[in-house]
Amino acid sequence: MPEESFVMNSRVERSLAYMVAAIILLSIGSLFAVLVGVNSGLSGDDFTQGVWPTVVILPLIGLPIGFVLIIVLLVVSAVRRGRAATDASH
Repeated sequence: MPEESFVMNSRVERSLAYMVAAIILLSIGSLFAVLVGVNSGLSGDDFTQGVWPTVVILPLIGLPIGFVLIIVLLVVSAVRRGRAATDASH
């Protein structure tokens, strides 16, 4: 039974880590796209058309979600290590 819960926790941790990486990389990429757009001469009105509103808003939403997911990953990892230590001592 402990090995089954270890595999499940490992899968949860791996999924959380991939979600964190994807969200943060996507947010940083869109932030970089906005910086490139501003440096290439786009004005404020140009960011209200097409896909630009999504690109501008994504870091404002994605980075806090990524931060919360990092904290969740740390808590899940700490709980798993605590349970593993408890199981090893018995």
